[in-house]
Amino acid sequence: MNYRLLYFASLCDAAGCAGETISSNAPDARALYAELAARHGFAFTPDRLRVAVNGAFTGWDTRLADNDEVVFLPPVSGG
Repeated sequence: MNYRLLYFASLCDAAGCAGETISSNAPDARALYAELAARHGFAFTPDRLRVAVNGAFTGWDTRLADNDEVVFLPPVSGG
């Protein structure tokens, strides 16, 4: 399946891009994030992130479908 990914803040820095399209057999967001963390060296564990699929916040075990847009949102600080 193909997934459109968007990265923000430190995940964008680690990946070296704001987004990418990848092909993966990951069935859910948790498995997809594990694959991406290994590829890009993401330091956050899933319990520190929010995940959104197709513009809606969702759980990590939500099944993904071909061409889904997946966004991983790290904690951010503001001031």
